[in-house]
Amino acid sequence: MAGATGGAVGGPEAEAGNGPGGPGEGGYDATPFLPGRRARLPALRKAAAGCRGCPLYRDATQTVFGEGDAGAAVLLLGEQPGDQEDRQGRPFVGPAGEVLTRALADAGLDPEQAYVTNAVKHFKFTVPEGRKRRIHKAPNLREITACRPWLLEELRLVSPEVVVALGASAGKALLGSSFRVIEQRGTLLPWPDVGRDGGSAPDVRGLVATIHPSAVLRADDRDRAYDGLVADLRVVADVLGGPEGGSDR
Repeated sequence: MAGATGGAVGGPEAEAGNGPGGPGEGGYDATPFLPGRRARLPALRKAAAGCRGCPLYRDATQTVFGEGDAGAAVLLLGEQPGDQEDRQGRPFVGPAGEVLTRALADAGLDPEQAYVTNAVKHFKFTVPEGRKRRIHKAPNLREITACRPWLLEELRLVSPEVVVALGASAGKALLGSSFRVIEQRGTLLPWPDVGRDGGSAPDVRGLVATIHPSAVLRADDRDRAYDGLVADLRVVADVLGGPEGGSDR
């Protein structure tokens, strides 16, 4: 597992035209590309491959949809795909994903029984002048909002007990622009009204925020950052292991 770096939501960007080549006028929206409500995760993934709900699809290699246990008790939400995820078409497959897999195991959670996805399904990047390497660029609020319908459908279909927001952008995708990961990490937060007729993820007991695993790789003191990530994930394990948790699914 490895997602792109977590970060703050950026500023506005130029709009594109309407129709299959770009988002609707006045705002971005993936809703027109959703399949019917009877669609399961495989059909949702197939439909997302053709999403043109915001301009990010133009430069990205492909859509990177969520994957994992379709009946998972834990849904892990990152920011957006990184360079390797964009190339391979799978979420959390680089160095940060290795950190996340190890941290989940150290916290008492089975990585194979989780569902992993990102708030934004296309890789946003910049290429500095004179260089070839693609550098991650944080998605802005409009791009996160445009991609939100895919996330809400994933939440509805997986129906996890706990959602883990990995980093600031993931938290803002669910809790709004006032979310601050440093202030709200490591505790079970109330589950917000996430919309889509109020029916998304009715079984969610709450949300736990923590740093994105890539933050561990960037930290001056990696051991301390990693220990903090594991401590936050243990909150999830405690919730699932409590008197009302620990489902057999």
